[in-house]
Amino acid sequence: MTTIAVLGNGRVGGNLATALARAGHEVTVADRTPGAAADAARTARIVINATPGAGSLDRLAALREELRDKILVDVSNATTDGPDGLPADLIHPGSSLAEQLQEALPETRVVKTLNTMLFPVMTAPATLTQAPTAFLSGDDPQAKQTVRELLTDLGWQEEWIADLGGIQTARATEAAILFVPHVIRSGGFAPFAISIAR
Repeated sequence: MTTIAVLGNGRVGGNLATALARAGHEVTVADRTPGAAADAARTARIVINATPGAGSLDRLAALREELRDKILVDVSNATTDGPDGLPADLIHPGSSLAEQLQEALPETRVVKTLNTMLFPVMTAPATLTQAPTAFLSGDDPQAKQTVRELLTDLGWQEEWIADLGGIQTARATEAAILFVPHVIRSGGFAPFAISIAR
């Protein structure tokens, strides 16, 4: 059992919080109430960033003290929205939200994962017709191992998890968000994920 704070109570955050609590973890969800994120982060061992990616950097940089020595699991993608509300462009081209967070929070161990799929797949990967891939990016091997264990609690099989390396590899998985609007427009809003077939 691990104490986990989920920042963001939308579809992504709510879905993750419910599944992690069901797996036996002690989960707190922070909404946009002033001070809620700081209070939740202060008492957790692991903090999950499920806030809208466009504002994540400012929100989390303000929690530098609360996030000190914590693992920050970043599942967000920082994009501008098109006219239909779907992702249009990356906010950090040539970098990534995860890299920006690690730079702003040097005493926090940032791990990027679960950002290459629609949110229902995050907690129910086995419901897809073929195995999806959950990617890990981060500079701290121990933090990535802890996140790997969380993923198995969410139903991810070990062979479905791919460690890409350091935090800079997050720019590759974050760029995968540019697939999303085209896939949704062509096939509808049905669960899908990026998968590496071997």
